[in-house]
Amino acid sequence: MSWDLRFSEPIALANGQRLCTLRDAGTYITSLSPADHEAREWQTAMHVLIEAADHAGPVSFARLGVAQALHRHEEKVFDPSRKQPRWRKAASR
Repeated sequence: MSWDLRFSEPIALANGQRLCTLRDAGTYITSLSPADHEAREWQTAMHVLIEAADHAGPVSFARLGVAQALHRHEEKVFDPSRKQPRWRKAASR
């Protein structure tokens, strides 16, 4: 496999830069501060990048790993207004 494999959709960084390939993501991770680089999320992201580049693992998993590490400090809040009802209420018997 290759470190030049492209993500299905680039990952946008806060500084406007975009990570388009496995190599871009790997270079970004290695440029992080030692404290960030050692974070569990970044270690997982690097693991799935290596799996995709060297062992024919899914590139989509690598993209997800990097995206999750980038957003690890963001609070995940459920927005009920976006939830579509799945079933109509059952008729009263």
